[in-house]
Amino acid sequence: MFKHRAHPWHGITLGDKTPQVVTTFIEIVPTDTVKYEIDKPSGYLSIDRPQKYSNIVPALYGFLPRTYCGAKVAELTNQALNRKDVEGDGDPLDICVLTEKDVTHGDIIVKAKPIGGLRLLDRNQADDKIIAVLQNSLIYSEYEDISQLPETVVERLVHYFTTYKDLPSDKTQRMQLVNVYGVEAAYDVIQRSVEDYKNGLHDFLKKDRLTYE
Repeated sequence: MFKHRAHPWHGITLGDKTPQVVTTFIEIVPTDTVKYEIDKPSGYLSIDRPQKYSNIVPALYGFLPRTYCGAKVAELTNQALNRKDVEGDGDPLDICVLTEKDVTHGDIIVKAKPIGGLRLLDRNQADDKIIAVLQNSLIYSEYEDISQLPETVVERLVHYFTTYKDLPSDKTQRMQLVNVYGVEAAYDVIQRSVEDYKNGLHDFLKKDRLTYE
């Protein structure tokens, strides 16, 4: 019997061990020369843009299903900056998954263990990146908190995400690092993004013309 493909954002669950272990949908991998991004109405990957410059994503990169960066996620950025005007970016929560294995393509799901995150400001929007390790990874699974990672790994992640949207002609950096946070703060961000998703579920489905059971 023919079965429809589950929508990666709405049709896949985070798993019963959330937030300690989360199901993650991977969009792009370090070998990609094109930036792929989920097409929200259909759930298929689409080409967002070629990677014009030398920035290469330093880890598996994707998002957490059934999450949304809305008011509750943005509240943490507002608190960190002592502001009230920062909004969520309106997308699923982004995640980077570290592994020593060569994963050659995206459009897959993996189990990942969050260990921290980067709190980023994209113009006036909260754009958090959860940092995780691949579950049962031979090397990275031993890390429990981002503070345990080699400093160069964190620096590489920060450099990528604070520069990957910039153009050579830009006079100012678009992405600003607010802070780097550890595993407990990452759990809080994930749980808030789940609440934001539940609060906005009807609007998502109406906007994207989806049917969800």
